[in-house]
Amino acid sequence: MLRDDIIEYSLDAHHSEEVGRKMRRKIWLVTLFLAVVTTVEVALGAYWKEWMPDSWNLVKWTFVVLTLVKATYIVMSFMHLGDERRNIRAIILLPYALFILYLVFIAIFESNYVHQIWVRFL
Repeated sequence: MLRDDIIEYSLDAHHSEEVGRKMRRKIWLVTLFLAVVTTVEVALGAYWKEWMPDSWNLVKWTFVVLTLVKATYIVMSFMHLGDERRNIRAIILLPYALFILYLVFIAIFESNYVHQIWVRFL
């Protein structure tokens, strides 16, 4: 039985080899950028104590910033938000950015409070 309700999207690709080459190049650049940022995060996590032993707050903020950079880049490239106009990007991203900053604020300051309580009781 032949079904006529299934759409074959691979037959609907009407782009040239040059456009395909540009798309593949963009995918490789996105992959390279995300791999480099992840490598920097792993290297910092593995060797930070050796490089700068008394700067744990800087470690936390560095990881937060690098994670937000990766998340923003993923949203801009894979969700095609980078192709939209500036106002639409702001309307979509600003509430999420404020919420994420609020969660980071709460997580860091509450963890400091919990640490102070543990130090007091130990």
